[in-house]
Amino acid sequence: MVDQNATPTPADRYSELIESIIALTLKGKIRSKEQVFQMLQSDIEPQEGGDFADCLDRQISAVETVLTNETDALQQAKATRRQRALKTIHGEFDRWQKENQSTAVLSGAIANLIRTQSQDRLSALLQVLDPNQPDHLNRDQIKTLAQQLRQLETEATAAPSLQELSAGLTQGLATWQQLEGHVISWVYDQAQRSIGFGSADSQGPWPYWAKQVGTTSIQRIFTDLAEHQSVTAAGVPIPLEVRTWVEMAIALQRLQLGLVAWFDKQPYDTKAGKRLSISTFLTFAVVWSQLSERFNELKQPLLVEGCFQMVLQGLRQFAQQSYFPLYGGLFTALSGEPLRSLLEYLDRPLREVPNTDTKARILTLLGYSQRALGQYDLARQFHERALDSAREVNDQRCEIANLNHLSRTAVMEADFEAAIAHSQRALILSRQAGDRIGEANALANFGYSEISRAQEQAVDPDQIESVLTYLEQGLTLTEQVQDRPSEALCANSLGVAQVMLRHYDQAIPALEKGLQIAQAIGDVFLQGVNYGYLAIAYQHLENTEMAVFCGAMGMYLLWQINSSQWHQPAGTLSILRGQIGPDAFDAALAAYRAAFLKQIGVDGYDYLPQLLAEYRHALD
Repeated sequence: MVDQNATPTPADRYSELIESIIALTLKGKIRSKEQVFQMLQSDIEPQEGGDFADCLDRQISAVETVLTNETDALQQAKATRRQRALKTIHGEFDRWQKENQSTAVLSGAIANLIRTQSQDRLSALLQVLDPNQPDHLNRDQIKTLAQQLRQLETEATAAPSLQELSAGLTQGLATWQQLEGHVISWVYDQAQRSIGFGSADSQGPWPYWAKQVGTTSIQRIFTDLAEHQSVTAAGVPIPLEVRTWVEMAIALQRLQLGLVAWFDKQPYDTKAGKRLSISTFLTFAVVWSQLSERFNELKQPLLVEGCFQMVLQGLRQFAQQSYFPLYGGLFTALSGEPLRSLLEYLDRPLREVPNTDTKARILTLLGYSQRALGQYDLARQFHERALDSAREVNDQRCEIANLNHLSRTAVMEADFEAAIAHSQRALILSRQAGDRIGEANALANFGYSEISRAQEQAVDPDQIESVLTYLEQGLTLTEQVQDRPSEALCANSLGVAQVMLRHYDQAIPALEKGLQIAQAIGDVFLQGVNYGYLAIAYQHLENTEMAVFCGAMGMYLLWQINSSQWHQPAGTLSILRGQIGPDAFDAALAAYRAAFLKQIGVDGYDYLPQLLAEYRHALD
């Protein structure tokens, strides 16, 4: 027996609504589509659009079944009229969805925050604000959300309360309004200096933004970043209120989105464009990671988790960009210290995140960053984890990239068989998938691996000649697809091969090209290797001063990133010094003093004799 007093379910109510509109239509009482829309607007609850859609789909399927199976002409005519009425309802429901989407999102967000336990409310709020969500809130919606939360009752023991979240949202919008006109003004002020974050000669945007913010605790954090290039105890001396953290989250999120949007519209060069968009994503990840560590010290686990969510949201957005640097090179837009912080902070939390395309790509970035720092064992571990994640989520481009990175890392570890095997696998997969950048990279790695093995094992020159074909193919393809890191590697490998074949005059153009590209993309390791082989080529062409300059640059750059390969150019320098004598050697260094100062500074130039002395002493 049906309970007459039971509350009708959404399905019952919306089935009745659809039937009433159909009945009015068949009686000729519906004179316009607007009339149907107004009925839907009046009777559908904003958060129940899905329930109405289900009922409508069932009605449409039912009438289609009648039209397919019914043979009676009268019944066919009735079903056809009913179908026309349903099409009208469907069209006006689509309009209703578009016009009520904002209201539905807000209603859903508020309902979720109300039913969520207080300790999970901050996390629920951040999910609604996540820019990766298709229905994330815009500025006006955030303002409305804050107003509605302020009017709701919260249990006395709630932490945070809905009112505290409301206050944070409201103040966050106010702080963003203070900053909005100054998102990129610092760029123009630093136009004559390097643009970036955390570099020795630039404080980046933080001091500019600190002057605009009215909230003392957030101003202190920005000043801390400007002065120390990191978050210290001075920046967050005491625990932060949740409302102030929410305010900061709104402001930092909007700053990041604004910077990336502006940089993405700029020309692709060393001072703007995609390079600085990448720098922005990584810098904000570092800042949130450092804030997380500080809140952990202050025993604020709620804010620690909130910071971690902000890190992952930014990295998820970064991983989806077409310019995400799967093959490296662009990470040098950040200074060394923030990069090390990123490596340090993200390794542990990434282990706790399920495998996703975001996780695979960020692990890839961490892997080749470790290789650049000379940490080959750690690099290999990161790339192996990234490879597993990429395969699990079927991200084939990322899988191919990590096979290529494993090949490069294996060369650094002198495991040439593994290097060749990884590059061959990458070559096969990239050709199957039509991944031209992956193919170009694989050709470069295969040639590089073969050249490195030949160099180590003193292979017959005829065998080296055969490898040149792969490198030339790779160089041509990298130029076509504009893959600068792979182009640098191919050019370098061609130069090395020519040196090994004693074609010194042909080696110099290839090595110089590889050097120029490596400088443009910030690949310090390849810069050092190119300089080292240029020194050998110039030595055999009897251009002693250039040989000394290139050897010294290669030695210093490779030593600077802790690469053991700094011994190779140091050995070339030691031989040159013995050949021409100490005085002539010092004079050769002095002849290129201006060039040294431009690239490695006065401290680097002054350290060259001591570094060479350390190498010579180690041989004794």
